[in-house]
Amino acid sequence: MNTVTLISAKKSAESITPSKVVCIGRNYVDHIKELANEVPDEMVVFIKPNSAISSTLFAQHNSDVLHYEAELSFLYQGGKFTAVALGLDLTKREVQGKLKAKGLPWERAKAFDKSAVFSDFISLEQNGIDQEDIEQLTLSLLINDELKQQGGVALMMAKPAEILTELQTFLTLEEGDIVMTGTPKGVGVINDNDQFIGQLYLSQAETKKVLLDCQWRAQ
Repeated sequence: MNTVTLISAKKSAESITPSKVVCIGRNYVDHIKELANEVPDEMVVFIKPNSAISSTLFAQHNSDVLHYEAELSFLYQGGKFTAVALGLDLTKREVQGKLKAKGLPWERAKAFDKSAVFSDFISLEQNGIDQEDIEQLTLSLLINDELKQQGGVALMMAKPAEILTELQTFLTLEEGDIVMTGTPKGVGVINDNDQFIGQLYLSQAETKKVLLDCQWRAQ
């Protein structure tokens, strides 16, 4: 089984084995517009299996070109979200388009092996992030030193607390499961050797408190 890493305030690392990754789609209006999708009447939910989890970023899968979608990703423990990471929801956009046109599920485009790439997770509590601070959680993604994506909880249609409440009405979240909360605008193609630099921070007025820096080189 694949694992993710949870970093404590003392910089110790703990391996967590999620049973699944629950993904929220179409949660940012600007992203909905850039893909010419309709604003959903209810939360869009799909699942990636444990086999999708990876710390390595690939540009292709079985010769299919992959697109990146950077997302705030939360770790579920003890009935609540306890940690956050920057996740990349990798997508076979062409395959997804064909499936959507036929009204078919997205698994072939979204749930393939190594399609969910995560940075280390950091504890919300140990970093002093309470429910009020979660509203300030923001991500940024640079590719080859060019800003491609930026956004966070403030721009979400469904906030993390609402997402958790809704999910618990119809499925069981196991200890260590991950919830990816949707992507802001700016998604695109991954090219071989692209340098991805991600950051999580709290957006506070005119300043920001950096929580996490991460990077990947596309293979």
